[in-house]
Amino acid sequence: MNMTSTTFSSPAARPATRRTVDAPTRVMHWLMALSFLGAYLTADGERWRLLHVTLGYTLAGLLSFRVVWGLIGPRHARLSALGRKLQAMPQWLAGLRSGTINVRLGQNLLLSLSVVMLLALIAPLTLSGYGTYNEWAGEWLEDVHEFFGNALLAVVLAHVALIAALSLLRRKNQVTPMLTGRVEGSGPDLLKSDHYPVAALLLAAVLGFWAWQWQQAPAVGTGGTGQGATLSSGGRDAPARDGAYDGRRAPKHGERHHD
Repeated sequence: MNMTSTTFSSPAARPATRRTVDAPTRVMHWLMALSFLGAYLTADGERWRLLHVTLGYTLAGLLSFRVVWGLIGPRHARLSALGRKLQAMPQWLAGLRSGTINVRLGQNLLLSLSVVMLLALIAPLTLSGYGTYNEWAGEWLEDVHEFFGNALLAVVLAHVALIAALSLLRRKNQVTPMLTGRVEGSGPDLLKSDHYPVAALLLAAVLGFWAWQWQQAPAVGTGGTGQGATLSSGGRDAPARDGAYDGRRAPKHGERHHD
């Protein structure tokens, strides 16, 4: 009697991965991206003025967190790690002059440089926005704020284009590390821990600040505060408060209001 054997195929093993980006860095990255996008889209007019100001404060707070985390966080999240990557610039330029082009090194340098420029532009952007909101100077400060906003947008777009180009060249999604914290490949993890408690505290702090700003916003048509008030109200008779619209003049026709 012939016996027919059935072969059961085992499920394909998952590719090996290793941890490269901690959770606080990932949470900060996406909160910063969303805050800048929201702030840029709400830069014109008075209707979304309070939301624009709130997102500007959020950007400043996230930058402060990044600096602190870059000093006390894990080794691969340190600001010194970015500095070490940029130190390879003379080596790459020397190879470029001699006709020996290190493509991989050049890609890493461009990526690191774009990150440094992003972080460096947030400080003057938020400071000029705060000064504009509090009328520290004339309209020239508003122009400065607009300049840094457009400059940061240009660097953001260049950063996104670079990530997309590297994904195509390396045939590997370069966004994955900022989503999962891991990259494909064998070898030891670069981080011992994901530091999830720190990431949770950061997210809770940002959401708590947004909720507080919502509560402090003047209610539509009343000038009061309370649950249900909207950050987009900006009534002209609303009382002045930190982060809330204080009844300053509306922009003239064709004039941009950047905070």
